[in-house]
Amino acid sequence: MSTRILPVADRAQVRAYARRLALRHPRELSAAIGLHGLTALSSLVAPRLLGELVEGVRAGGPGDAGVDIGLVSGAIGAFFVLQGVLARFAVYTSAKLGEKVLAELREELVSRVLALPLSTVERAGSGDLISRASRDVEEVSYSVRQAVPETLIAIVTGFCVMGALVLAGPLLMLPSLLAAPILLLSSRWYLRRARDGYLRVSAAYAQMIDGLAETVDGARTVEAFGLQERRRRRTDEDIAGSWAAERYTLRLRTVWYPCIDMSHVVSVAAAALIGGLFYLEGRVSLAQVTAAVLYTLQFSDPLNRLLIWLDELQIGGASLARMLGVAEVPDDRTPGDRRPAGDELVAEDVRYAYRDGHDVLHGVTLTVTPGERLAVVGPSGAGKSTLGRLLAGIHGPREGTVRLGGAPLTELPLDDLRKRVVLVTQEHHVFHGTLRDNLLIARPDADDAALLDALAAVDAVDWVRALPAGLDTEVGSGGVALSPAQAQQIALARLVLADPHTLVLDEATSLLDPKAARQLERSLAAVLEGRTVIAIAHRLHTAHDADRVAVVEDGRITEIGSHDELVARGGSYAVLWDSWHGGDRQA
Repeated sequence: MSTRILPVADRAQVRAYARRLALRHPRELSAAIGLHGLTALSSLVAPRLLGELVEGVRAGGPGDAGVDIGLVSGAIGAFFVLQGVLARFAVYTSAKLGEKVLAELREELVSRVLALPLSTVERAGSGDLISRASRDVEEVSYSVRQAVPETLIAIVTGFCVMGALVLAGPLLMLPSLLAAPILLLSSRWYLRRARDGYLRVSAAYAQMIDGLAETVDGARTVEAFGLQERRRRRTDEDIAGSWAAERYTLRLRTVWYPCIDMSHVVSVAAAALIGGLFYLEGRVSLAQVTAAVLYTLQFSDPLNRLLIWLDELQIGGASLARMLGVAEVPDDRTPGDRRPAGDELVAEDVRYAYRDGHDVLHGVTLTVTPGERLAVVGPSGAGKSTLGRLLAGIHGPREGTVRLGGAPLTELPLDDLRKRVVLVTQEHHVFHGTLRDNLLIARPDADDAALLDALAAVDAVDWVRALPAGLDTEVGSGGVALSPAQAQQIALARLVLADPHTLVLDEATSLLDPKAARQLERSLAAVLEGRTVIAIAHRLHTAHDADRVAVVEDGRITEIGSHDELVARGGSYAVLWDSWHGGDRQA
């Protein structure tokens, strides 16, 4: 199955979302901007007072200039203290707003991920989703907590400093403009390349995570077939790709950062030199020159902060684009007005491909009547699981239709579909929480008696009662570790509680030993009496107990009938039965 990277939002979508997110909290945003503005204004008083103090000293002393050095020094100190106090509340307000915005962003991401079509999740692979839910969230978190407040501070402070510089002397603002071409050209060069560079970094990281996850999940297979060297080469290639992407963005920064530093040096030197010339010509006072040089030097701080944090915003913006891209995944179903008129499940001339031009199902036609138990058997890779996913509505067929009660599965609302048809595979997850919470996922209103009945139906009630706190035992990550077989029983107990009419069981008891699986299937058969059950299995005792057996080979149904009919026919199923039954009579 090929991995498809999920979509990425474009620049316009990211800007629009960031604007909407910020404007959700206008009061907090206004308070943060106001406090940062007051902080910036308080920082502008000291340079002006220092200029007046220098002018007074040049004029011949405090007495002649009418300047009280002690008073001016005290005022400068007082404004420094005021600046510190205002900065503290400004940063606190910005951080509080950032945490609120970040919490909303995380909640929306979880909602988007949970709303993804299962077919898309399977095709995309785990690496891309994991990286978006972990690394990208972390990058956006850092941007919201640090880069956004720091950028806000830099912008407000920069405007205030520029205003003060103009008030100090319009002519003295001209030297600072000499650095503008350096900043504009270098920033434009950088920004045109940075976003795509950071998107490549994230994609390379996702590829690396995907490869590592495959290796870890398939560790036993890797060891059994001696694939260690191949997986090591895959990991090395992924790391090399990630390193190359990181090196590209590093090269961008090594060009841009020196340009920023050079612009600061040019602006301050020009302010001192040209300001001195203006003073000698009598166009400005010494106080104005002093204040202008200090303001130009002070302006370098918000400008430098703005440009440096702009780099972090590029990283955060690229991560936000990947997070928002999850919402761009098209729905795999188009709900219509038709509702099932019954429970008959019909697949008609169904074809399906994971890759274009490579069908794994070829014109499959199958009718499953309500209450029937159908076993689907065949060699590995024949298309059994794919057929099961189509019958459960996980995938939509490339051609043909799958209908439930006359209504196409892809036109049924997902909530309605899941109440009618449920797929259970050998892959199960136990969530962190109590065992009761894990069971109530299927039926939130179930009482303890219903939960214990469901556990008894899957032969799990004895070991559940033996747990330290019974149903209230904490399981999952950090709790009591359940074995794969126990986790599978919990999944089947959820199935009993959900009580759908049609079940598709894809190797649903594969993690149990043959005797336990046989006993469990018999228990389930009693509980699920009257429901439609489609069982995909390698253990042919499931086929023996079924009403009908469908044999899938090379993406086609080659035989269908009861167990006795197919054995008497002497075809593929008879060969499978003889081979399996002779080698596993005790199962």
